[in-house]
Amino acid sequence: MHLLMTGGTGLIGRRLCQHWLAQGHRLTVLSRRPAEVSRLCGTTVQGIATLSELGDEPVDAVINLAGQPIAARPWTDARRKSLWASRIGLTENLLGWLEHRSLRPQVLISGSAVGWYGDAGEREITEASQPVHEDFASRLCGAWEETALRAESLGIRVACVRTGLVLASDGGFLAQLKLPFKLGLGGPIGSGQQWMPWIHIDDQIALIDFILHRSDARGPYNACAPQPVRNREFARAFGQVLHRPAFMPLPAFVLRPLGEMSGLLLGGQRARPARLQEAGFVFRFTDLSTALADLAPRL
Repeated sequence: MHLLMTGGTGLIGRRLCQHWLAQGHRLTVLSRRPAEVSRLCGTTVQGIATLSELGDEPVDAVINLAGQPIAARPWTDARRKSLWASRIGLTENLLGWLEHRSLRPQVLISGSAVGWYGDAGEREITEASQPVHEDFASRLCGAWEETALRAESLGIRVACVRTGLVLASDGGFLAQLKLPFKLGLGGPIGSGQQWMPWIHIDDQIALIDFILHRSDARGPYNACAPQPVRNREFARAFGQVLHRPAFMPLPAFVLRPLGEMSGLLLGGQRARPARLQEAGFVFRFTDLSTALADLAPRL
């Protein structure tokens, strides 16, 4: 298959490239830095700066994961516009390109996040749930999915992957926590009671591959392990695998100056991957301690 990716140089994208290259697929990555694609994604991966560079070459599937990191900086007005453009704007560009193609891909797998539901408190969340609390992150994910789903009118199967906190040894959420925890400064955030929907990077890659190859997979999928944990439990487990104490709480008032963005850390979702499990996908890592223990030697 010829697979076109956006966001291919990110944490998930790089691992997908390795996985699909090993399967013998051909990969093209749309990137702002196309010259770096072969180094980051694989020597045989083609990097392009514009979709027009593909010409009339057939593409079997599009995996749309591009988007600036949502928690990298406070949500100023300029930052919100940038986050919106990197997701919705790019997806709209993809749709325009797809509309003018005579040979269209069979499937579009588009990124999203469990933030689509907002802060859900104690409610158990499945794909059948509606947003519980609307904030900027929820609206951003909602618009991202709505834009991607417009490709269905072009005869393209569309699946939206609502990703939780991805656990990996080479980036992502754990990379931000590693230093304070190794210094013995880690601990729960706020009350520590908020739910954290997590997923091991290997399961994230496997479920996207599962959706790609399953012809009836469409609509939203919660990409998180079947057993979410509370923030306090996560901090304790991470401290244990690093052999460090994890009792230094980060009070909620310290985060309040971040405004609405503080909700990413003080809120959460008790999300469950109901549709993936119903479809027969089997998670390799369902226990947090086991997942962290697998990654710890490489942290």
